Amino acid sequence: MGFIRHVVCAMSGGVDSSVTALLLKRRGYNVTGVFMKNWDSLDEKGVCTSERDCEDAYRVCQSLNIPFHQVSYVKEYWHEVFSNLLKEYEKGRTPNPDILCNKHIKFNHFYQYAINTLGADAIATGHYARTSQEDEDVFQQKNIAPPVTLFRNRFEIRNPVRLYKGADLFKDQTFFLSQISQDALRRTMFPLAGLTKDFVKKIAAEAGFEHVLMKKESMGICFIGERKFEDFILEYLEPKPGNFVSIEDGKIMGKHKGWFTLTLGQRARIGGQRDPWFVVDKDVTTGDVLVGPTTNHPALFRDTLQTDRFHWITVDPPPELAKTQMMECHFRFIHQMPLTPCTVTLNMDGSVWITLSQPLRALTPGQFAVLYKGDECLGSGKILRLGPSEHTLQQGRERMMAAALDKEQRTPEPAS
Repeated sequence: MGFIRHVVCAMSGGVDSSVTALLLKRRGYNVTGVFMKNWDSLDEKGVCTSERDCEDAYRVCQSLNIPFHQVSYVKEYWHEVFSNLLKEYEKGRTPNPDILCNKHIKFNHFYQYAINTLGADAIATGHYARTSQEDEDVFQQKNIAPPVTLFRNRFEIRNPVRLYKGADLFKDQTFFLSQISQDALRRTMFPLAGLTKDFVKKIAAEAGFEHVLMKKESMGICFIGERKFEDFILEYLEPKPGNFVSIEDGKIMGKHKGWFTLTLGQRARIGGQRDPWFVVDKDVTTGDVLVGPTTNHPALFRDTLQTDRFHWITVDPPPELAKTQMMECHFRFIHQMPLTPCTVTLNMDGSVWITLSQPLRALTPGQFAVLYKGDECLGSGKILRLGPSEHTLQQGRERMMAAALDKEQRTPEPAS
């Protein structure tokens, strides 16, 4: 990439993006702030506070004396994120809209708008993450003259840009960036890469950004707001009542309004039951939701899963995996959960099987399996299939032991 002068900063009206814009300005870049509206809050009651967020972002840009733009991706978000989310729920899966929003909206539509419409050299976001380019000083303000050649070398090898964890390991957001394209990453800056959240708040306070410092940090899915998830999803999907069925003995425990209102591992609210029951599996063909009587029931624990075609940040799988079809690394499927050692097997269709060093609770189809090698985020793939649960394996072992015992008892003793 050539000399970077103009950076378009994604502004959310929060403290992280505000400090990001401030740091870029201090570094000497020409900065433009852009607020994205992704959900039409006029259609809902008390959903996203997008108008207030937009106003807060505008105030920051005014105080920094940088241009401000607002763009609407409501239509794109609906078609490329929300519609996908509804289809996944109907299939019995639990999707992750944050990862999909980054992939389709922020690092695709917004990225194209910044580069092609606003003429940016790069984009910047307030994510706590880092790239190999920041390590290599690609984004430093050094104007190095390009080599004087008539044509670019057709055989020039461009090293892929790698994605690494930010310095604040608790806030690290590489999990949410695990599906973005190599092209977008190559022209993205993460100014908060080396900072902690506490230090970012300190910078905001010193800069006089009190109006964004006072805001509560956004948690969960913004378009659901304060409502119960079941109430929200039933506005978009027809109820499909079914039974809660005990995984222990097949007994019907109660009724639910649709398997898509529930996810693996959550407490099932079953009328008339004093003791808590937990969702351990879903059968979309019968509509049954299987439940277990304890939060750590063996039916919730599995150690193998398969993804769809895996998205590698560097485009190609790691050389070790490409060569041997197997690789040791680390896995997570929930942001901030501890990393688990695993073995990855590469399939011919680009999907991967992941075998974990220990069974994990509530591995969930539709969520993303994100892989790490040291500090590097390798990419992610959507979980499509799960291996057998500890409960199923336990039942299999018991059946085999019972069959062996039965065979032993039936075998006649040899005549003396």
